[in-house]
Amino acid sequence: MKLSTEEEIQRIVDTLDLVPHPEGGFYRETYRSEELKGKRNLMTSIYFLLTSRHVSHLHRIKSDEIWYYHGGSPLVVHILDAFGHHEHIVGNDIEKGYFPQFLVPKNTIFGSTVLEDDSYSIVSCVVSPGFDFADFELFKRDELLEAYPMHKEIIEKLSVS
Repeated sequence: MKLSTEEEIQRIVDTLDLVPHPEGGFYRETYRSEELKGKRNLMTSIYFLLTSRHVSHLHRIKSDEIWYYHGGSPLVVHILDAFGHHEHIVGNDIEKGYFPQFLVPKNTIFGSTVLEDDSYSIVSCVVSPGFDFADFELFKRDELLEAYPMHKEIIEKLSVS
């Protein structure tokens, strides 16, 4: 018997031991290097699951982050900057212009959504220097609308009030 989307999502959450992420979706850290550069771990890695019912809210970190696609629906990474709103699709169908991995440069405002309705996306994210919640900045809608009023539609979709 085929599982429903919700059952499949729950199976992945349970199997990979994922927990809710503050930006949206579910995650679990799978690696934190023991090697340090100063006080920072050189690299960290997580599983990240996002569903079509949730978004990854617009946020920024102080390190480069590489996204690696594993399965489910392709994932749209939304970049917001002074030059505009840019969408990059992380997925396996390279003939459609999707890429199986994508780099989000440090200090970039970004969020993500699942491309297909009633679906999910499972990816891994590698951060270097390693992720630290002290470097995580989750944006409020008002502050983004003030800075980027021309991107109201995506800001309202991917931000918290």
